Amino acid sequence: MTGPEAIAYIHAHQWQRHAPGLHRMRALLQALGDPQKQLRFVHVAGTNGKGSTCACIASVLQAAGYRVGLNTSPYLLTFHERIRVDGELISDEALGELTEEVRSAAEPMAEHPTEFELITAVAFLHFLRSRCDLVVLEAGLGGEKDASNVIDAPEAAVITALGLDHTAQLGPTLTDIARAKAGILKPGTAAVSYGGCPEADAVIRQACRERGIPLREVDFSRLTVHALSLDGARFDFAPWRDLTLPLAGAYQVRNAATALTSLEVLADRGWRVPEAAVRRGLAAVRWPGRFEVLRRNPTVLLDGAHNAHGMAAAAESLERLFPGRKLTFVLGILADKDVERMLDRVVPLARRVYTIRPDSPRALPAEALADLLRRRGAEAVSCGSVGEAMDAAAAFAGPEGTVCALGSLYAAAAVRRAAAPEAR
Repeated sequence: MTGPEAIAYIHAHQWQRHAPGLHRMRALLQALGDPQKQLRFVHVAGTNGKGSTCACIASVLQAAGYRVGLNTSPYLLTFHERIRVDGELISDEALGELTEEVRSAAEPMAEHPTEFELITAVAFLHFLRSRCDLVVLEAGLGGEKDASNVIDAPEAAVITALGLDHTAQLGPTLTDIARAKAGILKPGTAAVSYGGCPEADAVIRQACRERGIPLREVDFSRLTVHALSLDGARFDFAPWRDLTLPLAGAYQVRNAATALTSLEVLADRGWRVPEAAVRRGLAAVRWPGRFEVLRRNPTVLLDGAHNAHGMAAAAESLERLFPGRKLTFVLGILADKDVERMLDRVVPLARRVYTIRPDSPRALPAEALADLLRRRGAEAVSCGSVGEAMDAAAAFAGPEGTVCALGSLYAAAAVRRAAAPEAR
């Protein structure tokens, strides 16, 4: 099986066809020799900030000399981004060979594994064959019934910022969301929580008490931001001083604080994480699509703010970096998101909005999105393609202006190509 053939096979098995649960994943992995039982994990769930937090943890652990697997979703430019070892994407050859192995185990099953379950199984095999010391594993949807949750107690279980998203699958309240995410908390692990949401925090604390799990909530009083720009941030997270993070966005330093708290927990459990590795690892973090600067003159930003919580974080960053300025937006949103709340954060900052339809059957049509914006008093123009929208937005903003592309990550790759073809 070639790499492209592997990707086509995996994508042919969408999760919507099956009820959630871990029975398929357990059966598949058992047929493959249970590779996950021979690996050690940091398991990360949450609504927003999962990917950035995972990237920070993995980068520091790699700087500390460990061989580190990283499994995240979704991808921006290439499917292979989902599975990495020491920052290197899985090769076409390895992807094809491992997917063939997984297919041989999956095809005889009475209920065929889903796309995400197949990807996760391939990732576990790749990490085992690559002899990873530690795997940073991002949960896909929720936590309790997510395919990633077949692992035994991880070295650390991390819950990032929580908000209302995927409510059709996880439940309509923050309590429901927290209960689903808390499913990754197993006896024998150590928990880290971003915190800051009382009703969700209560659920996580209770789960830890009931399961005898030590819990460390991120203490943001330790965080002092000295400088924040489009080039990143300089900050303290006591006792660490003068750390640098090359990720723009005010929310990224909070994700870094979550990662640092997780690394402290790992150190308490015997993992060696020297200060020099913390500094080198954070300074080396790269995470495209999250408040990413694609171009200058005009400044073009991309942020995958795909839900109301993420949009609020992006808006906060824009307000801090461009105080008092109106910006030009390119916006695409999925129809099953909290569109009203997302637009409430965009409209006050907008000079003009160019709307697009992300590459997803769940996407809100560009003209329908433009109409919602106009009802709120915003100047909105619907566009037939991402390229058309990006060209029009750049021309309208002018060389001294700022264009910010927000919304679904399903449009991120096209935005990057249109704004900066050389971006990788």
